[in-house]
Amino acid sequence: MRRLPVYLLLDTSGSMRGEPIEAVKVGLDAMVASLRQDPFALESVHISIITFDKDVKQIMPLTELESMQIPDIQTPESGPTHLGMALELLCQKVDAEVQLSTPERKGDWMPLLFIMTDGKPSDVQLYNQMIPEVKKRHFGSIIACAAGVKADTKPLELLTSQVYSLDTTDSTTFKQFFKWVSASVSVGNRSIGAADEIVLPPPPPEVHNII
Repeated sequence: MRRLPVYLLLDTSGSMRGEPIEAVKVGLDAMVASLRQDPFALESVHISIITFDKDVKQIMPLTELESMQIPDIQTPESGPTHLGMALELLCQKVDAEVQLSTPERKGDWMPLLFIMTDGKPSDVQLYNQMIPEVKKRHFGSIIACAAGVKADTKPLELLTSQVYSLDTTDSTTFKQFFKWVSASVSVGNRSIGAADEIVLPPPPPEVHNII
């Protein structure tokens, strides 16, 4: 079975500490539960989670949906938002984990990328350098979410035309967002192999389209 790799890049900087990160965990649980009800997703979706604050870590390598357990997500008390470093690590992991097609074997489907941040990149120069590198990896879809009133959508708009915003960072909003992510993954799962870009389901009222 060909895999559909899904990469989640989650902001865990100091401003996400407390209720926001707990809300993210609730949302992730809802997303996984929703995807597991989709037999197509259960067969092919593999998920990886990369967190970024002053440090950047892949806290979960590409893991099949059926067996994955969401790892504990920690946030420092304060510090920068190294989204550029996160994109750099993402490219390394995609190169190592995603199987390309060969004459003898079909590889994985084009991966999907979801980015969520409540601020803006602290490492702007590296972030800008990594944008063309990310685009070289031919993601089937890149969806960026600016969460909360302090989030800056402008840097995200340089990376993708699919930028969304959340007014708040509470558990209800994040739960709706991640449920929408799961619906988007399911749509992507059915669209793979098609020539056109994935047509996402309409977002819930809590999620506003920026572009």
